[in-house]
Formats: sequence, structure tokens, C-alpha cells
Amino acid sequence: MLQKLLFLSLAGAAGTLARYWLSGLVQKYVSMAFPLGTAVVNIVGCLCFGLVWAILEERLTLSGQMRIIVFLGFFGAFTTFSTFAFETSRLLEDSEWVQAAGNILLHNTLGIVAMIAGLALGRWL
Repeated sequence: MLQKLLFLSLAGAAGTLARYWLSGLVQKYVSMAFPLGTAVVNIVGCLCFGLVWAILEERLTLSGQMRIIVFLGFFGAFTTFSTFAFETSRLLEDSEWVQAAGNILLHNTLGIVAMIAGLALGRWL
């Protein structure tokens, strides 16, 4: 158990550092207020998550513990948006249109509302 937590932590640290590097690199070369670095990280994270998942599912065998380390550890730290996109794409693949739309609305609408509420609460305190 301790070894699993250590590997999960290391993968999380690697994901965090990769996010910091890529986001910073993009923002360094783009002179606009729009958070393009975050968007690039989220989109690249989705692309890589899907790519790695498909390769592991169709070509390689990886234990459940290693999948947790790769997807929860690395990609979870790199971007949680990739997990959201993956779960939504699974709903769409299963023709769960209403659930997929609900998932999109829930994450985006409530995420923004929660952010506004958190900012307001933080400013009020």
C-alpha cells in the first residue's frame, strides 16, 4: 500500500510539473489575457489521456494499480478536465445523450457558479 501511494504521488508530481511547464511555455509566447495555457493543457491532456487509454486497452495489458497511477496520478494532476471529457465521451459512446448533456451542463455551469461563489466568499471573509 505504501509503495502504491509513493508511485501515485510521484506520478502526481510529474503531472503537476508537466502542467506548470506547458502552461507557462504557452503563456510565455502568447501575449493575451485569455488563459490559453490552461486551455492547451486541458486539450493536450484530453488527447494524451485518450491516446494512452486506447493503446492500453487495445495493445497492452496494464494492471489496475498501474492504471490508477497513470490516469489518476499523472493525468489527474496534469488536468482533471481530461477525466471529465473521458467520462462524457463514454456516455456519448453509450448513446446516453441526456446524461452526457447533463454532465456537460453540470460541470460547466456549476463549476463556474461555484468559482464565482468561492471568489465572492473569499473576498467577503
